[in-house]
Amino acid sequence: MSRAKSRIQTDVCGDCGSSDPSWASINRGILLCADCCSVHRSLGRHISQVKSLRQGTWQPSLLNFVNQLNTHGANSLWEHLLLGAAAPKNLKRKPTPKDAVHPTKADFIRAKHVQLAYVLKPTFQAEDGSSLELELSKQLHASVRASNLETSLRLLVQGADPNFYNEDKGSTPLHVAVKSGQLSQIELLLVYGADVNALDAQGHTSLELAKQGKHTVIAERLLEVMYEVTDRLTFFLIGKKPNHAAGQHLLIPGQSKKEMSEQLKIARGKLQLVPNRMFEELVMDLYDEVDRRETEAIWATSALNPDSGAVPFLPANPHLSATRNQGRQKLARFSQQEFAGLLMDVLLDAHRRQNMANLRPIDGPLPAGLAQLKAAAAASAAGTRDSNMSDDEPLYDAVASDDDYAALAPVAQQALVNKSSPAAVSNVEVETLRQRLHDQELTIHELRSMVQKLASENDQLKSHIDTKEHEVQLRIDSHLNGSGASEGSPERDVGGSQDSRQAAAAAAAANAKRPVSMYEARQTPRDESRAPVTQSLYSMAPAPSTGHQLPSNEEVKCRTNVVARRIKELFAAMQELSQREAFIPCADRIRLAVVDLMALYPASLIANECLRGALQQLNFHANLMQAECARLQQCLAAESAGQLGNGTTGGVGNGLSEGVQQSMEQVRGCAYELAKSTKILITHVKE
Repeated sequence: MSRAKSRIQTDVCGDCGSSDPSWASINRGILLCADCCSVHRSLGRHISQVKSLRQGTWQPSLLNFVNQLNTHGANSLWEHLLLGAAAPKNLKRKPTPKDAVHPTKADFIRAKHVQLAYVLKPTFQAEDGSSLELELSKQLHASVRASNLETSLRLLVQGADPNFYNEDKGSTPLHVAVKSGQLSQIELLLVYGADVNALDAQGHTSLELAKQGKHTVIAERLLEVMYEVTDRLTFFLIGKKPNHAAGQHLLIPGQSKKEMSEQLKIARGKLQLVPNRMFEELVMDLYDEVDRRETEAIWATSALNPDSGAVPFLPANPHLSATRNQGRQKLARFSQQEFAGLLMDVLLDAHRRQNMANLRPIDGPLPAGLAQLKAAAAASAAGTRDSNMSDDEPLYDAVASDDDYAALAPVAQQALVNKSSPAAVSNVEVETLRQRLHDQELTIHELRSMVQKLASENDQLKSHIDTKEHEVQLRIDSHLNGSGASEGSPERDVGGSQDSRQAAAAAAAANAKRPVSMYEARQTPRDESRAPVTQSLYSMAPAPSTGHQLPSNEEVKCRTNVVARRIKELFAAMQELSQREAFIPCADRIRLAVVDLMALYPASLIANECLRGALQQLNFHANLMQAECARLQQCLAAESAGQLGNGTTGGVGNGLSEGVQQSMEQVRGCAYELAKSTKILITHVKE
């Protein structure tokens, strides 16, 4: 864990532009001011997972992940339709820091994050009749190999499945990210619901692949994630977490030596009778309530937060049933002592269930519950809410919730608050509850059988339809071939005509399925002198091809100037060791500028060998510069920690180590090669 204040880069609020934000939305990848955060909190964790930058404790990899998304302008993904010069007039105006929280900021935030009104919708057509989600998931499977988080986030928001299993590759996106050593991509997939226990074609989990690849940091993080749910509950109770490296995966707080009351025995007995699925749902709800209580404690003690931003109970989640929402909200009624008692009972039963081989393999306390918890949050974060329920109105219904949710939320309340005598609870009640649970399990079994039967019938019907379609297609082909023969057309002409039609269809499909980048061109260029860094990354987007001509001299010069300006920014940062944190962002901006420049030259139109070689050199040295800047930043960080020679703390000098000087020479060499390649492009461009 590390304190966020010393690591996060101060920027502006992603929703209103206020300076010095004090909160972050983890799954949105943006920073928030206190006013906008109060609205995010009212939406619920299934929409936005907020965390304090000043008082919260962060996992280093999670903090770096949020910092990367924010620094590289992830907010432009959520506001894509607002960034164009010709934005539709019916879209809400982005609020300013001085606007009122209600209704101005609140309405905009709900449109932006709940309805996803400004997100770029996918426009390409999936090939071979496959679904759009399948095509997006395949792109995600390939995207997580590289460090471009924004592309992966866009695919997830547009509908890609973080648990997609690629039949050809025999792996999920999480397996690919682990093999590639992309820790930030792993954090993104986990935030959006990736299952850490999923198996690849060889039967390996992501953790096993990390150990095989000797990715020590990734393996440690995946191990922590497997036990994140129970760790969070334990830390809330006693302020400690188990030592997973030593093989301790569940830490049970010390129990009172007082004799257990008959009521508490009955309550724990009822909890043990709860089916696994309902037990996991209870743990998920407790996880959310712990997060709400911890965030509420920080909110109440910070003078920067508005008084009106409190969240007295968990906001309604429209993806859950009304009964479960009632139970979730009633958790707020528990006193601190009552809530701690419920957490204790749940941890004890989690330990019991862990050791029962017929219920769960002994790999972890509740790994499935964690995956479902994050998947539920991801489903809401990546989609829109289809509900007329208002988060401003509580869903308390004493009659319905007391009857339908008695087996879950009030377990500890019954043990600690119930004033009736122990004799009032008889064995008949226990037997009645057991019979009700048995009946429910029978009903579930019958429904599962019906679903399997319907699925089988559906497969048979689909097979029958496919057979009919094949027969019809054969008849059509036979008719077409017969017509061609009767007209005396040469066979080679018919084949050539079919080939041309197939080629045209393939070309049209390839053009239609082009993935839409979050760097799409706007209607008019922005003034980069006034735009912040997070926006300038996306201001020079590749222009769509309008013909079969090479780009104009003016276009090439404009984009080569951007490359040169980005290189100057990097060199300026290299003059001061204190600016080493800017090396990697500068290299990323150079890479984006090179991509924009190369987009002017379609590969199919480049016949000149010299021009093709210049483009290849551009791509190679832009990638090499990114790697060298990362290595240079690591070397400088190590020296600043106590390895600087001659007490050097200022500019670049002879006191630097040989490794730092070599990295600097490599960066300068890459810059020289980039400049030489851009000169070749300008020389060969048409006037």
